Amino acid sequence: MTPDPRLRAARRCHNVVNPFHSTHYFSPDLGEELAAIGVSDRGAAYFAVRSAPMGAVGAGTVTAAFYNFKHELVARHLPAVWDIASPATVLAARARAVDATLRRLVGEETLASKEMAEAAELALRATEACTRHARPLYAAHADLPVPEAPHMAYWHAATLLREHRGDGHLAALLAADLDPVEALVSHVATGKGMAPKWLLATRGWTRAEFDEAAERLRARGLLAAGAELTLTEEGALLRAAIEERTDALDRAPYEHLGEAGVARLTELATGFMGTALGNGAFPADLIGKAV
Repeated sequence: MTPDPRLRAARRCHNVVNPFHSTHYFSPDLGEELAAIGVSDRGAAYFAVRSAPMGAVGAGTVTAAFYNFKHELVARHLPAVWDIASPATVLAARARAVDATLRRLVGEETLASKEMAEAAELALRATEACTRHARPLYAAHADLPVPEAPHMAYWHAATLLREHRGDGHLAALLAADLDPVEALVSHVATGKGMAPKWLLATRGWTRAEFDEAAERLRARGLLAAGAELTLTEEGALLRAAIEERTDALDRAPYEHLGEAGVARLTELATGFMGTALGNGAFPADLIGKAV
């Protein structure tokens, strides 16, 4: 079947909009702002800022919504973190961290530009067609007010688009019968996923559990034999099908924006992320197969 070029265009747009949201997770500003409200552990900070829009939720809710984190790791931090800082306090700290991060990575002039205001308008227009049902992270973030500053409004819209696609992606992983660790391992094997070094440091799984998941994938014929994480033809087809299903579940906002709007948002987002990447937005070894 020939891929729908409109869905591929939407995926390309997502791939340059999404990282604008993600920059704050790797920013020292986030650690400083969360530490200032009493949340000094990096894991606690991550779970708090991403789940805060859902309220003072417990570990079960977050494990379900985040999919690929070990429940025991989540339970180490939630719901205890809410005794330190309320969701509203965490969200305010996150906003300060995002603002500081973007000013450092993208620059004051760009944040105040007409291009940033245009990107915010386009991305927010796309979110008008997002849907809440079966999308808990998107729906929770959609209840938050749109910030006034254009760069924060764009970041907010990027967050909505990211979580909308992400919620649909989890449905595709579940339908593909990939458990949380298998999903991580098979993504690493594509060469486009987070490196095992980072996964093992942040997701709570042990090296033994990571290797056991790889063996299960080999038994299914999805990974090639040997120590290297290499997809078989069947494995590559499965990962491609997961992405295509995710594209289909996420088509509404980009159809609503229209072909010209998607192209323009992609152009603007590419420019912003080029600057951010050049200023060290992400660790150099974040993506790849190296342990």
